[in-house]
Amino acid sequence: MNMEQKTETLEERIDLLRQREAQARQMGGEEKIARRDAAGLMNARSRIDALLDAGSFSETGLLGVSTFSDADRKTTPGDGKVAGFGLIDGRMIGIVSNDFTVKGASSSLTNMKKIGHVKRTATDRGFPLVFLGESSGARMPDNMGAEGMGTMLGNDPHQYVRERETPWVSAILGQCFGSSAWYACLSDFVVMRKGAIMAVASPALASLAIGQKVEPEDLGGWKLHSEETGLIDRVAETDEEALAEIRQFLSYMPSHNAETPPVADVPAGSDEAAEKILQILPDSRKRGYDVRKIIECIVDQGSFFEMKPRFGRPGVTGLARLEGQVVGIVANNPIVKAGALDVASCEKITRFLIMCDSFNIPIIMLVDTPGFVIGIEGERKKAPGKIMNFMVALQMCTVPKLSVIMRKSYGQAYLNMGGGRNSDSVAVWPTAEVSFMDPQYATDVVTWGKEASEEETRDIREEMERNSSYLGLAEIFAAQSVIAPQDTRRYLVEELNVQKLRRSRGIGRHRLANWPTTY
Repeated sequence: MNMEQKTETLEERIDLLRQREAQARQMGGEEKIARRDAAGLMNARSRIDALLDAGSFSETGLLGVSTFSDADRKTTPGDGKVAGFGLIDGRMIGIVSNDFTVKGASSSLTNMKKIGHVKRTATDRGFPLVFLGESSGARMPDNMGAEGMGTMLGNDPHQYVRERETPWVSAILGQCFGSSAWYACLSDFVVMRKGAIMAVASPALASLAIGQKVEPEDLGGWKLHSEETGLIDRVAETDEEALAEIRQFLSYMPSHNAETPPVADVPAGSDEAAEKILQILPDSRKRGYDVRKIIECIVDQGSFFEMKPRFGRPGVTGLARLEGQVVGIVANNPIVKAGALDVASCEKITRFLIMCDSFNIPIIMLVDTPGFVIGIEGERKKAPGKIMNFMVALQMCTVPKLSVIMRKSYGQAYLNMGGGRNSDSVAVWPTAEVSFMDPQYATDVVTWGKEASEEETRDIREEMERNSSYLGLAEIFAAQSVIAPQDTRRYLVEELNVQKLRRSRGIGRHRLANWPTTY
């Protein structure tokens, strides 16, 4: 005789579902969350709540768990990654937030599927993707052995492909090893909280590999990545500050590469600030100044958002607005190395040009450079190749490019900073000087090995200085406009309107979209 089996009612099944959902939202448990709270660290879900518009998060994969063993099913709520979709300033984004309270947010089969789903959806439907990084790398022992490798890795042939269809953003908010580091390096914008670490593998594993103790900060701290590698764009003191940086960056970006960036209102006083340029620009061409102060006078008030301020400091890059329209700023900074561009500057500017061209952002180049830094150190860092990467990227850009030569523009740097037909339009200030090299050095070359008198040397130098003036460019139409410094904002606004991509509704051809993110 068969025993009758009890059938669950719909209400019971719904009750069980609610229990499972509640358990998943508790992440690694109250105790682990409390320890993070006590240490002043946000968790995966509180970060999402702080980043997104209130009440807009729609989660995917809430009930996902590890299936590596029966024990793991009960101890891996969400499988260590919280994923889904939500709004920032009313615009849709995809988001993956690493939950360090569940197995250190380590990568496994289920959570990699969650990431893949969000990434594909964001790309196909046309909205930005945000990674909130804090993870320990690959999960062990799941990834060990041939079966583990064949099951876990390489099942998504496009996992690490960047074609820049939509903006990617990463935050380094704790220790980030493995995929958290990979996605950061693929992103258009990376913000790092002080105290966080980004590296290929953990300090413990690195110490074992090289046979000596490795300090976390030396391996992948914020100073290393903001000042030496250039892999991050901004540094934040807290999680909250880092999340605010993400919102600000995205405010300049279109949702996808087939639309133009959002337009903002123009703050009061933006036109009047240009008059202050004459107070900032030194009378002597041998004196330095901070070009960022000039930028602030030209763009909409309070709109300049600098990228990589600690890296490649002779060059300045950043997003800003002119009459509410988003523009990308590339400038030389004479207060650092007299504005001479080093290898780091070339890398920084190249990457910035790629991002601007990929997302339909016009480029403004403010020029004051004696050329490139030369010497043994630069050659060892592949300076010629970096200079040419910069040059090729500039020439491949299909968004409008405007160049303003403020003071010095010498040698190959004249071309790299938009001289000739490398910009759609070139303007010069009356203080502009253009030549193959500084007249002083050129005089030394011309008189090298000759017994030239002091008077002859002076005459040669003065003649070279006269021939280097702005009038030389203007008279042969190598510069299309001569403008007073205080008229720069007005000129750029008018010229951007002339150069607007009307036939394609502001959309460039994205010839740089799959350029490697690091090289």
